[in-house]
Order: sequence, then structure tokens, then C-alpha cells
Amino acid sequence: MLTMRELSRVYRTDTVETTALDSINLEIADGEFVAIMGPSGCGKSTLLNIVGMLDSPSSGSYVFDGQEVAGLPEAKLADVRKQNIGFIFQSFNLVDELSVRENIELALLYHDVASAERRRRVEEVMDKVGIAHRARHRPSQLSGGQQQRVAVARALVGNPKLILADEPTGNLDTQHGEEVMKMLQQLNREGSTIVMVTHSPSHADYAGRVVNMLDGKILIERRRAA
Repeated sequence: MLTMRELSRVYRTDTVETTALDSINLEIADGEFVAIMGPSGCGKSTLLNIVGMLDSPSSGSYVFDGQEVAGLPEAKLADVRKQNIGFIFQSFNLVDELSVRENIELALLYHDVASAERRRRVEEVMDKVGIAHRARHRPSQLSGGQQQRVAVARALVGNPKLILADEPTGNLDTQHGEEVMKMLQQLNREGSTIVMVTHSPSHADYAGRVVNMLDGKILIERRRAA
């Protein structure tokens, strides 16, 4: 699905140069579940942002689904991102004024999808993540775990090739965190490709491969035993 070669990201000001990513080499295949770990400031969020085309590398190659995307203009990156990637954030990023159904449907308003098809897709993903019974509720009426289920449904509704999860359990208690991780694992078993940033070793163990980072470099990778 994606290949990075000698990829670096350097941030520069008038007086300071900071290397966030240093010669990253990474491949992620269709259907993988990859967890990225490391201490704060190690570059894992920068890497996730570049994978998701929210940021661009300073140098190196990034091939996504057969297309070189490093160096593409923002408008083209936004188009590739919209068609291929779903995002799950730590803070849920739901709109309080909208219902569960409307929050999920919002993700399809940026696509050329007819209203009847939007309704069908929304109903389908609500059932998939077990939140259909809360369709008319507002986010403030839901638990943290339920809100994250809505966020997962919103990421899925566009049928993305890749799901990116940035600390998806960071604002959840232990029980709800485990529920979300089991849901992500099940989605992966059903064919979704997932890349997740996490601080939790136990949650990283839900992934098939763990990538550990330090000082902008990939330090070590390990695969979970089958």
C-alpha cells in the first residue's frame, strides 16, 4: 500500500533547525495493522501526519498506492487523502450540535455521494460499530467509548483504503479503551489497513507489527507471533 524511502522532515525557523524525521524507510502492506510507539517528541505523530498527507516530507520518497505523493501540491494531496484515508483522533472531533447520524454523514458531504447512498452507508457503519441505537443522540449524551465508536464510524463511512488512528484510546478509561482496541482489531481482520500511534504497550499488542521510534528514526520493528 505505501512505501517510504529515506524520508525526512525538517522544520526550520530563522535560528533553529529541527529534524523530526530522519531517513525513514517503511513499508506497509494492504491489510496490515501497524502500531507506532515511542516517547514524546520521537517523531511518531509527524510520521502519521505525513502518512495521512496532512504534512509533506522535506526529502525522500513516499509512494502511496503506486503513486509518488512526496512533493505533490496541497490541492492534489487533499484529493488523494479524501479518496483514500480515514482518520480517528484522540479527542474524537465530533460536532456537538449534530446527532450521531449527522456526524457520521458529515464525512460523506465532501464526496460525490447521493443522499440515499449516504443514508445507506451511515446505517451500515453504525451497525458495524454498535452505535445504531444512539443514532439520534448528540455527542454530549454519549460516553467516551461511544463517542470514539462514532469517530470510528465516521472514518469508515467513506470506505477508505487506510485508517489512521492517533492515540485512539488516549481519552478513554481502561474498559472503553479495550473495547475500542478490540473493535479496531476486528476491522483489521475484516480487511481494513490500520496505522495507529499509541503510548500503550498493551494496546500496541493488538497490532500485527509494532514500529518503535526514537529521535526521528525507526529504532526497531517486531511482528506479533501468530
